[in-house]
Amino acid sequence: MTKLSVNINKIATLRNARGGNQPDVLKAAVDCERFGAQGITVHPRPDERHIRYQDVIDLKPIVTTEFNIEGYPNRAFIDLVTGVKPAQVTLVPDPPEVLTSNAGWDTIANQAMLKEIIAEFHTHGIRTSIFIETDLQMIEQAKETGTDRVELYTEEYAKQYPVNREEAINPFVETARLANELGLGLNAGHDLSLENLGFFHQQIPGLLEVSIGHALICDALYLGLENTIQLYLRQLKD
Repeated sequence: MTKLSVNINKIATLRNARGGNQPDVLKAAVDCERFGAQGITVHPRPDERHIRYQDVIDLKPIVTTEFNIEGYPNRAFIDLVTGVKPAQVTLVPDPPEVLTSNAGWDTIANQAMLKEIIAEFHTHGIRTSIFIETDLQMIEQAKETGTDRVELYTEEYAKQYPVNREEAINPFVETARLANELGLGLNAGHDLSLENLGFFHQQIPGLLEVSIGHALICDALYLGLENTIQLYLRQLKD
């Protein structure tokens, strides 16, 4: 069964909007695990507009499932991750000013940098994943970086799904097959939802993990967090 990692950034966004500690990010993580999530994802940014660096440190001892830290690998981020030592780090090429992740890595132009950073994470026993689009050449070159996994950037799939889901999924299937052939583990994330997740899971071979935040937290406002997590888990059943 593909693992569901819940991104709790939006919980932190709501907390930060008012100050104080409501909602409690740490409690939310524990509750997500209690309700069935098999992982917790956070994406700290330099301006700490949602998850703060201290949140990441505080979460480490209480997350009992897989802890995944996403972000752009500047020195502060690298030091945070190597200090916390999560199960997985996902490298995302998002500069500080962007609202949300909006592109995958160019693994040709950035290969030397990625190799060096991934090697450093490996010395600390941290599994690595890199955010990537459905460009087969980028997948091939991702293998050369030494990464353990790639995370498919699924915004384009989500946008095209209501129009033609078969056409929307085709490049992702092709990319997944190549990743499998190269021995790269396969994750996915960005704009996956209750509407489009089930079909994506059915079609993508070797999908190990999905990271979902925005849509899941939005659904939880109407359906409740426990019920929502269970609904997402049902979409991931074989």
